[in-house]
Amino acid sequence: MKREIAEFVSRCLVCQQIKTEHQRPAGFSQPLPIHEWKWEHITMDFVAGLPRTQSGHDSVWVVVDRLIKSTHFLPFKTTYSMDKLGNIFVAEIVRLHGAPVSIVSDRDSRFTSKFWTSLQKALGTKLNFSTVFHPQTDGQSERTIQTLEDMLRACVLEFKGSWDIYLPLIEFAYNNSYQASIEMAPYEALYGRKCRTPVCWDEVGERKLFGPELVQNTNEKIQLIRERLKAAQNRQKSYVDKRRRELEFEVGDKVFIRISP
Repeated sequence: MKREIAEFVSRCLVCQQIKTEHQRPAGFSQPLPIHEWKWEHITMDFVAGLPRTQSGHDSVWVVVDRLIKSTHFLPFKTTYSMDKLGNIFVAEIVRLHGAPVSIVSDRDSRFTSKFWTSLQKALGTKLNFSTVFHPQTDGQSERTIQTLEDMLRACVLEFKGSWDIYLPLIEFAYNNSYQASIEMAPYEALYGRKCRTPVCWDEVGERKLFGPELVQNTNEKIQLIRERLKAAQNRQKSYVDKRRRELEFEVGDKVFIRISP
């Protein structure tokens, strides 16, 4: 009887639609590939709804390099047109790092607009959008935004004033903070040496690198970063997969798709 009931329920359309699922989430983690060079593959997202400053800024555009975790925090107004946002992108990202190979983002209306799509197509950049209700795809931006919000709160509570005044200092502090995944600061990964600040006057002297030695050191550092990222990625995947189960389908199988978060 138990077997017959289970078989009947598994074939009942109404039962399958309404019954509560008590199983672990299906599907193991599938990390994005680790790329070869700096600022070729980036991720971006918007932080909106911030208090309006005297300059009129109420949002932050967060752009993160997926290899070395280097970040740019760009203040803007939600009333900006797509032309204005395109100009900011060219002035702050393309000017410093060149046109990226790919961009990972959510399905914000700005990112899916015809202007943004045509701009990136002209630059030769591939747009990769996350699926709905699955922010893990753009986890790099999501995690960076958490840190940004904490730093903004701390600065405003401690020093008062408008938050956009402290945004350049927050970007500087973030890029010079130790990143566990690459085991160094993003600034050091980007430029090949530690940043000269009052915190580490003695660590950065007048030593200079020229010619083949500079190229060799840079390539070795990128290779080391990629190995560290791979190790961190494997470690994170093992944590996630413990709470998931493998699920495979055959061609022609019919499944229910969850359309709510």
